[in-house]
Amino acid sequence: TAARLNSKYAFTYGKIEARAKLPEGVGTWPAIWMLGQNIDELGAYWQTQGYGSAPWPQCGEIDIMEHWGHDPTVIAGSLHTPMSHGDTWTNGHTIVSDYDEQFHIYSIDWNENRIQFFVDDVLYYTYNPSPKTDENWPFDQDAFFILNVAVGGSWFDIDPEFSESTMEVDYIRIYQ
Repeated sequence: TAARLNSKYAFTYGKIEARAKLPEGVGTWPAIWMLGQNIDELGAYWQTQGYGSAPWPQCGEIDIMEHWGHDPTVIAGSLHTPMSHGDTWTNGHTIVSDYDEQFHIYSIDWNENRIQFFVDDVLYYTYNPSPKTDENWPFDQDAFFILNVAVGGSWFDIDPEFSESTMEVDYIRIYQ
């Protein structure tokens, strides 16, 4: 099962900060991420606004923070594009040992040339393909936020003792 919140605000480029405390437990899969506003999800808010021209991953996906309960101290920042999606290789990882006890700031700095990923202002991954093409850089268009916590799925099992956990988001800030 999962909970997902989609924003009704889309933008291109900026520094994005999300201050959050992550859930604990084997089987949890929280994420703070973005999708291109042009995604063609059936029934999605942006489709009703006249968008919806590109399927995933052509619309682009920026995972500002992704965490897996079965590998609890690892935080990932990933990008999904037509050339790298699903089990993407366009990602970086860092270690955050107190992810569920303390708030941390998960952020990206996104411009027309590159996307940099940070935890608490420490850079851990830069994506900067050259040359930029439709296959590796669908990130020159408006994107919107998604906050979600998935539990279980086809990728990993849930701890049989798991009952509940919480992702607390203090804020999301955009600087342009």
